[in-house]
Amino acid sequence: MIHSGFEPFAALYTQMVERHSYILMRRSSSFLVVSLFLAVLSTTGCVLRTRPVEDQYSKAPLKASTQQGLIDGINQQAEKIHSLKATVDIDTSVGGMKKGHYTDYKEIRGYVLARKPDSLHMIGLMPIVRTTAFDMVSDGQDFKLWIPPKNRFVIGKNDVATPNTDQPMENIRPQNIYEALLIKRIDPDSEIAVLENGYETLHDDKGRRVLQDDYELTVIQKYEKGWRLERKIIFGRIDLQPHRQYIYSEDGTVATDARYAQYKDFDGFSFPSRIEIFRPQEEYDITLNMLKVDINKPLTDDQFVLAQPSGAVVVHLDRPQSSLAAPAGIEPQ
Repeated sequence: MIHSGFEPFAALYTQMVERHSYILMRRSSSFLVVSLFLAVLSTTGCVLRTRPVEDQYSKAPLKASTQQGLIDGINQQAEKIHSLKATVDIDTSVGGMKKGHYTDYKEIRGYVLARKPDSLHMIGLMPIVRTTAFDMVSDGQDFKLWIPPKNRFVIGKNDVATPNTDQPMENIRPQNIYEALLIKRIDPDSEIAVLENGYETLHDDKGRRVLQDDYELTVIQKYEKGWRLERKIIFGRIDLQPHRQYIYSEDGTVATDARYAQYKDFDGFSFPSRIEIFRPQEEYDITLNMLKVDINKPLTDDQFVLAQPSGAVVVHLDRPQSSLAAPAGIEPQ
């Protein structure tokens, strides 16, 4: 006899059992139909063939973590690294569907200085002759870019996009490089993170596609208009290190696609020795191959100063197009 207080749960349980029996019957019927269909095909002369599965799962041993464990790993690294100084080889590609072609700049020797909270100084040298190809600094809000081969000195704000297809180097913003270079912490006061078990497609030594499990940590940020998708960090399951980071604009489009590879020990920190930064909207790609990295070495304020060269054409990106450029020392009207 069922106590009157449990009668609703008993009825619900009976419905669940009946539903489960119905599902099993449907599955059995479906399996029988498919089996009969295949048997009929085999007697009608239809050509049957088997095909190998192109994608194979990786057999590499995988590590496990939790959502909080991944967040802690990101935050601990972000809180411990205060500055970075690196000698790099830079590969740059500009162009794409919008421009109609690509232009590649290979093996540019360069130097990168980064200091918290958001200062960056990056210099690129021309191959062989080692003269300056570009020099840029940023304090997080404003940036300056000196391009000696074009005799142009560009001044603008990091958060103002003014794509220039004729001068692709002017589309580069130091802050975008800084955000990809030093992954920032996940702030529990203004951000929430959601963990998803996914997979990534790799290639083995023979060029075959291999599927490997990964962790995908989606970070959602609270701002004045509500909540927005801020970034997604993808962790490899072999080393539990960030292998990719998507950074999104406010409208949900991918602003930066950064890839991290070949982690090495630099001053006791596990840090990628290869960082690829792709900006799909501006259509440029920068790859930094780290040759030498110093972490948490003192950096002074004057190392983040870029003076306006005499005789350079000054370009103010925040001014009307009719007065973008003027010789150094002459302010546009």
